[in-house]
Amino acid sequence: MAKGPKQKTHKASSKVFKKRANGTLSYKKSGGNHKTSKDSSKQVRQRRNKGTLSKGDTDRIKSVI
Repeated sequence: MAKGPKQKTHKASSKVFKKRANGTLSYKKSGGNHKTSKDSSKQVRQRRNKGTLSKGDTDRIKSVI
């Protein structure tokens, strides 16, 4: 019984996004590695936390991960 071809994993997306237990996707926020002296402490602190992808984007990207 022949099945149709599988969809390939989008490697760049799979390295950026991690799937959580509840099904949402998380990612590391950008801009927190260097040259942060110009930013406020609040901005630097908030970049340490993971970001959560919105529901619409999650549904779209789950199919390629």
